[in-house]
Amino acid sequence: MRWTQTFIPTMKENPADAEIPSHQLMLRAGLIRQLMAGAYTYLPLGLKSLKKVEAIIREEMNAAGGIEIFMPALQPIDLFERTGRKDAFGNVLMNFHVRRGDRTLHVALGPTHEEVVTDLVARHISSYRQLPLTLYQIQTKFRNEERPRFGVLRTSEFIMKDAYSFSTNLEQLDAVYQQMYHAYCRIFARCGLNYLPVEAESGPIGGDASHEFMVPADNGEDRIMYCKSSGYAANLERADTGRKPPQIETSKEAKPLEKVATPNATSIEQVSRMLKITPQQMIKTLIYLVDGKPVAVLLRGDHEANEAKIRRALKASQVALADGVTIEEVTGAPTGFAGPVGIRCPIIADHDVPVIANAVSGANEVDAHLTGVNVGRDYQVTTTHDLRNATPGDPCPKSGAPMEEVQGIEVGHVFKLGTKYTESLDANFLDQNETRHPIIMGCYGIGVTRVLAALAETSHDENGLSWPLSVAPYEVLLIPLNVDDAELMKVANSYYDELKDNGVDVLMDDRDQRPGFKFKDADLIGIPLRVVIGGKGLQEGKIEYKWRTDSAPQKTAVDTGVETILGLLDERRKVEASRVPG
Repeated sequence: MRWTQTFIPTMKENPADAEIPSHQLMLRAGLIRQLMAGAYTYLPLGLKSLKKVEAIIREEMNAAGGIEIFMPALQPIDLFERTGRKDAFGNVLMNFHVRRGDRTLHVALGPTHEEVVTDLVARHISSYRQLPLTLYQIQTKFRNEERPRFGVLRTSEFIMKDAYSFSTNLEQLDAVYQQMYHAYCRIFARCGLNYLPVEAESGPIGGDASHEFMVPADNGEDRIMYCKSSGYAANLERADTGRKPPQIETSKEAKPLEKVATPNATSIEQVSRMLKITPQQMIKTLIYLVDGKPVAVLLRGDHEANEAKIRRALKASQVALADGVTIEEVTGAPTGFAGPVGIRCPIIADHDVPVIANAVSGANEVDAHLTGVNVGRDYQVTTTHDLRNATPGDPCPKSGAPMEEVQGIEVGHVFKLGTKYTESLDANFLDQNETRHPIIMGCYGIGVTRVLAALAETSHDENGLSWPLSVAPYEVLLIPLNVDDAELMKVANSYYDELKDNGVDVLMDDRDQRPGFKFKDADLIGIPLRVVIGGKGLQEGKIEYKWRTDSAPQKTAVDTGVETILGLLDERRKVEASRVPG
């Protein structure tokens, strides 16, 4: 492609409303343009990279046994009502009424396609002989994002690869899950991403098998606990700590239990200031409804509860903070004064709670707290659990080494759905004994547009983008320094034609602009290999080439330049391929 025959509107300055590097550079390099908040047009450079990402995804999904289909974005609302997701999505679900003749239809724009694909399978799959089956698509999704930001990282309209597996048993599901996990590792490696497979919370269905694929980035919106020593990585919701249950015994230095007045102090911070103590000296008592029954969860005052861990510790299906009425029933006081001493419901405690000697807690009485609270004497627990969010410095559950917290951009997620959707939408199969069972599902998503944003966020310098060869809009940028020089352009056009004939994706900057202007745009758009024709080099029978990440150019003979370029590209492809897991 010749620059003068395509559309690459580069920008010299950062747009005022672009907050992070990926957003700034994707705009400046002419990859995207905003139509409105949360909606972007992909321009030629951006679209070419997007299509290359899609091609990699298709190759790996097909190799893993996926079958590509294409489902409607427009979906009947009754499917969401049958699965309960109309209310669960709330305002995020874009749904509206349309007139069709004398009827009014209630429809939604698909945020995902679990309902649609399950309805499809319910209509056409009836026997165990037709399973397992994995269907996937690359399709536009719609979500009414309340705060679109960070360019294409958080939008109301985005492109996603979503796949859905259908199995007769957990063994089949496990096999497909592993295939998809391996395919995702290959996809992200082929796209040139530095990614982490991160353990994620799977909910009450699916056990421990749920992984998010994260790209570590300073501006990532997800928090990851990571251990360099073991490689353990988990999102904050799922991250375990390597803490061990403490010995549960009353402190030998236990002080008398005393009630103190704490008028209008209902938070850890307020009580800490009033009593001149630190939050670490307090016991935070949270009342949860666990499968409909109240349970008191005890944490150290400076820690945050992790509801997924609470659910797992109690082997529960549903966990939610209790309402005010329930709190008063079990404590005798309104919210803000709960404590373990004398509470009228079961208690579970985090590992860090029993070791707090002479703790401060709510007194289960309005405007009052207790001091000198000690386990064994004032409240009873027989064991402890990991019930809180992990924090930097916590021991890794695998190595025991201190973990660190990193930010990450989620680009993919694989997890087990179980039978939630197949039961709601009557997707069943008959086994060998003609007994009917709900089909077991798995779900596997990739944010296609997020892959581009993650690359832009993590592969750039002060001058612009730096693409891996595999998904770069073009592999080679050919720059003739003087387009008015007939002899120079003869050489440039010869290179252009030969590279194209050899299958190289090449862009020639044939604009009538100064060399410095072209070089700045070259760095900005980040094409991997730059080839310059003209100047003193051409007079010496040389052309100049430079990888985007190199500090200085090199020269080679004009007569053998194309061969040199092809060799360089072939070697770089091998290097990139060597990073892809087998």
